[in-house]
Amino acid sequence: MVKINGEAQARDGMMLLDFLKEAGYDSRAVAVEYNGAILEKAAYETTVLQDSDVVEVVCFMGGGAGCDEDSFTLGGHTFHSRFILGSGKYSLDLIDAAVRYAEAELVTVAVRRANTKEKENILDYVPKNVTLLPNTSGARTAEEAVRIAHLAKALGCGDFVKIEIMRDSKYLLPDNNETIRATEILAKEGFVVLPYMYPDLYAARALVDAGAAAVMPLAAPIGSNKGLATKEFLQILIDEIDLPIIVDAGIGKPSEACAAMEMGAAAIMANTALATAGDVPLMASAFRDAIRAGRKAYLSGLGRVLTRGAAASDPLTGFLHD
Repeated sequence: MVKINGEAQARDGMMLLDFLKEAGYDSRAVAVEYNGAILEKAAYETTVLQDSDVVEVVCFMGGGAGCDEDSFTLGGHTFHSRFILGSGKYSLDLIDAAVRYAEAELVTVAVRRANTKEKENILDYVPKNVTLLPNTSGARTAEEAVRIAHLAKALGCGDFVKIEIMRDSKYLLPDNNETIRATEILAKEGFVVLPYMYPDLYAARALVDAGAAAVMPLAAPIGSNKGLATKEFLQILIDEIDLPIIVDAGIGKPSEACAAMEMGAAAIMANTALATAGDVPLMASAFRDAIRAGRKAYLSGLGRVLTRGAAASDPLTGFLHD
């Protein structure tokens, strides 16, 4: 028996490519891990399935361009939009609209086992000019995250990867220690690594040393829409870390995205706030505009704040007397 995507199947002696066709997979849209090694697509025609083989067939699923001159760089790639869009929780027909109205240039995708019953592919709904950012959602250790990154690359996603390692299933808090380990491994292999992390200065410094291209601290628990719950810690990272700080997870409103950009964040990653909105395209455009406004406010230099008292905007002479 051959174990395929966790299920024992009587496929002994069958050519891998023949199995993929019979099972309804599009060999161009999947990646195959065969006994722990990722196969080149040319090997599908020569690999014969044997008893006790372990095969994983995976594809992308939802996981997760502005015109301004202002831009930022990740791993040598320049982006003009500072809105990174998650693709999870949407129906596929809304993903294209969300990306277009957000004017996002980076969109996250998750790697999952391919299901032949689902003929539609998320890649058909993401505009071709958008860079895919596969995440390692579901990983509990550095090793699992590295494995997912390799599978994503085999799917043709390039060198970008967002590290997500969460062993806690209740609060979904990232494991900073395992994230640092995975970042170091993948950065040495040439990946552009964007690690999702709990906002801790020491961990952020370790991620810099490990080779991260940016740091992605959470604003609040993922999927919560609770806003800037970690605001003070985010500001510390923005002030102290010499890498782009991309605020990720928990942002629930455009006003909160604007506030994070006013603090000096390089970009905002959002998913749930859009996916759970009543009008997804309209909310996408609201986030887009809020992020741009916050960035412009930061660049302009925010006005001073008085600690006490008041200061008149117009002269009071001749109207008010002491």
